[in-house]
Amino acid sequence: MVINVPETGKYEIENIVFDYNGTIAINGEIISGILEKIVKLTEVFNVAIITADTFNTVRKAFKNTNVNIHIIDNENGMIQKKEFIKNIGSNKTIALGNGRNDELMLKESIISVAILNDEGVSLKALNSADFLLKDINHFFEMIEEPKKLIAILRK
Repeated sequence: MVINVPETGKYEIENIVFDYNGTIAINGEIISGILEKIVKLTEVFNVAIITADTFNTVRKAFKNTNVNIHIIDNENGMIQKKEFIKNIGSNKTIALGNGRNDELMLKESIISVAILNDEGVSLKALNSADFLLKDINHFFEMIEEPKKLIAILRK
């Protein structure tokens, strides 16, 4: 997907990376309707979920899908998330997260989104993101209608 943002530049997005708990899942359970939306994204993008998987539910949630699951450890998770983004290409990746350990991943990505669902959002993640959405579903609306992304990213 190519997004031309006036006075900002051209974004050639190939990857979308989601944090799991607090971003697309609440208490380890994927938010209703989100699995189908993420699977649909795999038709156009490389999609990954990167998580410490606190509730040990992510693999089951994405079983039999084309979504890449990447489990990080609890000790160096923030750095592992950042390195994951660097390895797949910071300049072609949108990252979404809500937690403290998402801070560096959000800074590293070309477009970063802090998500404010029921579990809240870390101020560190918020300050590292390009913008905040109050509901993960709004992100999928933006991907379907990129003019919404352009409107929020333009200078």
